[in-house]
Amino acid sequence: MDARTVVTGGAGFIGSHLVGLLVGRGERVVVLERPGADVGHLPAGVEVVRADIRDREATRRAVEGARFVYHLAANPNLWARDRGEFEAVNHRGTVHVLDAALAGGAERVVHVSTESILTRARSTGPIAEDVEIALSDAVGPYCRSKLRAENHAMDLARGGAPVIVANPTMPVGPGDRGVSPPTRLIRDFCNGKLPARMDCTLNLIDVRDVAEGLVRAMDRGRPARRYLLGGQNLTLLALLGHLSDLTGVPVPRWRVPYALGLAVALASEAWADRISGKPPKATVTGVRLTRRIMTFNSAESLRQLELEPRPVHESLADAVAWLREARAIGAGPAEIPRRRPGPASKAD
Repeated sequence: MDARTVVTGGAGFIGSHLVGLLVGRGERVVVLERPGADVGHLPAGVEVVRADIRDREATRRAVEGARFVYHLAANPNLWARDRGEFEAVNHRGTVHVLDAALAGGAERVVHVSTESILTRARSTGPIAEDVEIALSDAVGPYCRSKLRAENHAMDLARGGAPVIVANPTMPVGPGDRGVSPPTRLIRDFCNGKLPARMDCTLNLIDVRDVAEGLVRAMDRGRPARRYLLGGQNLTLLALLGHLSDLTGVPVPRWRVPYALGLAVALASEAWADRISGKPPKATVTGVRLTRRIMTFNSAESLRQLELEPRPVHESLADAVAWLREARAIGAGPAEIPRRRPGPASKAD
C-alpha cells in the first residue's frame, strides 16, 4: 500500500477543484483521465495516468495500491449519439473502478453520483438523502446508468466495503472547461441564445463547495449511506433573474409549455442523432426532468459533514466572470453588486 490518492475524472469540472484541494492538503495525487482529455490546468506535480475506465485491465493498473480513491469519471451529459456509452462508461466503468480499488487494497473509496437519479414520478415534497429509488423511476439512459452505478457502490458498502456515496446537485462556479449542462445554460443565457424558458426548479451548489464536501465525505463519511451535497433551490425564472442582475441580459418572457418543449427535444435529438452529431439544443431527458420534483433538502448531510455552501449568487457571479475571461461570453458591466439570495431551504 502506498500513499497515493487517485481521482478518476480529475481534470473535469468538479475533479479539478477537488485535485486542487487535495494537493493543498499535501496529498500525493494521481489523476486518471481518458486519453485526449485536457490536463494542462491541473496543479504542478500531479501525476496523470491515461486510461479509459471501460478498459478493466487498464483501470486495475491505474488504481492498484492506492490508499484513497475518488471516482468522478463519467459522461455527465444527458445525450450521447451512442446511447450505449452511458451504460459502458457510467455503469460498467464504475464497476471497474470500484472493484479494482477495493481489490487493490484501498482504505476508503468515494463514489460520486448525481441528484438527477433521486427523483421519483410521484414525489410530493423536497428530496432528502434517504430517498429510496427504483430503476423504473430513472429518466432516460443517463439517469439509468448512474443509478445502476450507485446501486453497485451501495451493494459493495452493504457487504462491508469502505465505499461512501456522495450526490452533488447541479454544480456552478468557475473553471468548467468541459461546459456541463448548468454552465451551458449560463453561457447561452449570457449570449442571448435562450429565447424561452420552461417552468422547473433546480438546486445549485458551488463547485468548490462540492469539492470540499467530497473531501469531508472521504474523511468522516460512513459507508452504505448517501451524502446529498446540495445548496439553494431556485426556480429557473429566479436563476435567470440572478443572471440578469449580473449581466443586464433580460430574462426571456416566453414560457415554453411542457408538450412543446418535449416536441422540440425529440426533434433536436433526431437531428443530432442522424445528421449533425452535435449536442442537441434540448434533450428529452432534460425536458422530462422538468416534470419531476427537483427540490432538495440536504440539511442532514450538510450537518454531518459540517459543510456550509456559499450563497449561490456569488457562485453565479464567479461563473460569469470566468466565462468572460475565457471569452465564452461577451464583456459585460465592469462592476455589478452581488445580491444575497434567500435561505437555501426555499425555492425562490
